[in-house]
Amino acid sequence: MERDIDIRNEKAILVGVVTGGMTPETMQEHLDELTLLANTAGAEVIGQVTQRLAKINPAFYVGKGKASQIVGQAEELRANLIIFDEDLSPAQTKNYQNLTENIKVIDRSALILDIFRKHAKSKEAKTQVELAHLQYILPRLTRMWTHLERQMGGIGTRAGAGETQIEVDRRLIRNRISGLKKDLSRIEKERVTQSKRRKNEFKVALVGYTNAGKSTIMNTVSGANVYIEDQLFATLDTTTRAVKLKNGLGFLLSDTVGFIRKLPHHLVASFRSTLREVVESNLILIVLDASSEQITDHYKTIQSVLKELKAHKLRSLVVLNKIDLVNENNRLKYLKRVYPDGVMISAKNHLRIDHLLETIETIMKEAYSTIEMHFTYEQGQVMAQTEQGMEVLERHYGEDGVTLTLRGSIDRIEKIKSIFGVD
Repeated sequence: MERDIDIRNEKAILVGVVTGGMTPETMQEHLDELTLLANTAGAEVIGQVTQRLAKINPAFYVGKGKASQIVGQAEELRANLIIFDEDLSPAQTKNYQNLTENIKVIDRSALILDIFRKHAKSKEAKTQVELAHLQYILPRLTRMWTHLERQMGGIGTRAGAGETQIEVDRRLIRNRISGLKKDLSRIEKERVTQSKRRKNEFKVALVGYTNAGKSTIMNTVSGANVYIEDQLFATLDTTTRAVKLKNGLGFLLSDTVGFIRKLPHHLVASFRSTLREVVESNLILIVLDASSEQITDHYKTIQSVLKELKAHKLRSLVVLNKIDLVNENNRLKYLKRVYPDGVMISAKNHLRIDHLLETIETIMKEAYSTIEMHFTYEQGQVMAQTEQGMEVLERHYGEDGVTLTLRGSIDRIEKIKSIFGVD
């Protein structure tokens, strides 16, 4: 197969490329993030290499001379893994395999996929990650088909007459991809059914850079016991909990998989069913680490993923978490200037959580309203249609009919008023 990307206990060298208007400082920030990813996967980073490029080399991404230098440096340091911060094309990956037999060369997407494969716990997450992984390796199959059947869970058949091993591998992978897509389609239908049952609920989704504290906010606000660990992508499954406010209002809060810069497209596509909670939410809480120097870059990454999900136009609220780690007044002034409507909290220390809930309540009241409607007993069918997509707060039976107090979205209420000619 493709030299199994299990990089635990391996010694790695990172490669970063400075292109266009990128500054060396920005490149270093990216390599720092790549270091954290490598550490999360279990590798020890023992060196970094950077190069400024005017254009990308189609054969090795960097120049051929630089590629040989990187491999030589890895051999001197006794590294057995080279990780590029950019995605390598299938041809570039093949060229590096030809350049070195003993050192594994992978790109950022392969590294993130490796982390996701280790952290997938539920059947849905495992299915999503396996699909993304197979879509990634399919175009990269060359002479690396060893142990394919073991990696694919025992799936396989004998080669037909005249059929090469690589053709068998590709066919097996395509068949497996087709099966995984069908599995995810069934999961998608189940989620649609769940969404219908929750259509009358106000839905809030937590999104943010991985390790920004989303799960801590979930636990603090809802009292849930969501798994938390100080590492990237500690959990991949979406968790939804009901939250009740003091005035009787309530909402559903969902914690989703963390985002990261240049999240592989296959992962975003595979996790689309999980991220349905974001797309169908009434309010998106964009969680940022207030203490991070890369907060602006993180915010741009989140907006980019939301745009890819077609969720960027939904109502959102910036939540500046970990404010307890910000000790400088200038930093606080900067955050208030850049995110004037942002809510500053510390979920870990339960600071200003009430303010966050009050802000959510205000937004809920803006989005929802109530209406009182009277129906005769002969209008049972009309009454049932009116109740669709609405929450029945009160039902009063009188001599001449039923009076309902309904709560729902302003759009839905305006539509009802239009139908019945109510002012």
